[in-house]
Amino acid sequence: MRRAPVAYSAIAVVIATGAVACGGSDAGGSDSGATAAKQNVTITLTSKGCSPDKSSIAAGPTTFKVVNKDAGAVTEAELMNGDTILGEKENIAPGLSGTFSLNVKAGKYQLYCPGGSGPEKVDFTVTTAVAGTAAATQSPEVTTALKTATTGYATYVRQQVAELVTNTAAFVTAVKAGDLEQASKLYAAPRLNYERIEPVAESFGDLDPAIDARADDAPDPATWTGFHRLEKAIFADHSLDGTGTIADQLNTDVGKLNTLVAKTTFQPAQIANGATELLNEVGQSKITGEEERYSKLDLFDVQGNVDGADKAFTLLEPALKSLDPTLATKVRTQFTAMYKALEPYKRGTGYVSYDTVTQDQRRALSQAVDALAEPLSQVAGIVVS
Repeated sequence: MRRAPVAYSAIAVVIATGAVACGGSDAGGSDSGATAAKQNVTITLTSKGCSPDKSSIAAGPTTFKVVNKDAGAVTEAELMNGDTILGEKENIAPGLSGTFSLNVKAGKYQLYCPGGSGPEKVDFTVTTAVAGTAAATQSPEVTTALKTATTGYATYVRQQVAELVTNTAAFVTAVKAGDLEQASKLYAAPRLNYERIEPVAESFGDLDPAIDARADDAPDPATWTGFHRLEKAIFADHSLDGTGTIADQLNTDVGKLNTLVAKTTFQPAQIANGATELLNEVGQSKITGEEERYSKLDLFDVQGNVDGADKAFTLLEPALKSLDPTLATKVRTQFTAMYKALEPYKRGTGYVSYDTVTQDQRRALSQAVDALAEPLSQVAGIVVS
């Protein structure tokens, strides 16, 4: 689950009526012959909030550099269209900087830097691009490959959410029957589906917090719902008393997700950025053991995140091999290394309990994640179109 004040993801799914074509890259990406030269916007994080070096740019590929010199309470910047985050960079502590890249269309936006003492949102305008600055023409092969990737990813997401609906229904049935043993056995399957498409789920307002919030993410423990609320009941409280309403709500929320993804389409760079988001999730909450703190099934979640990132990359790989074959090879090599790093912890169709994984072993897993996330974060900037 995304840990941020607004529960929308930088994958910024494009609904059929979407007004912005965009793609994010945590590393800013590198330019290729497929796009025009990128313009740059520097957003300085201050104790008040956002301080951009310009408030208006022309439409087109843009790299946003987020710099934090000494703002302890403000650590992220987001480009927003209404309530939807189109691109963001999080966890920028004092002394650090980071970037994200987007191909933005003309319109009125806001830069959002929560936590400061001043206005959290600053108006940001994108004007019509000047003639002659449009993206360079891609080869027909790359264009076809990217189109295939976007349709393929939409199909993958819908398949995973359809399985999520089925697996959640079986889990909920066990919960409502008060069958602790069966509920504990059925808990992992829907978690795997959800983790594979997590950034997409995060793009739909409050739906992700309702489905996937941890105890410390819920503003009011009395209204805490979703998988982790039931996880606690099963694996920590060992009692399902009073959880029927929560189980029903989970079923309803998963059904809503299924309805929403049926109308969702994607941009190539958004798919790549979603893959990076999945790897970031592994590093931020899975390796630490925070996500599945009661069930100790964190390695299932890691597997789900890596599976989802791999699927996204695999769909983009044919185009990337034409645009940047060296990067394509490097990312594929690191995916192979990531799966190899997980292999020792497999037990049959599952994994060992995460509380048996030592700190040194967790550190090694984290290093494998970092080694994959670094080149993967460059893909969005290459395929943005």
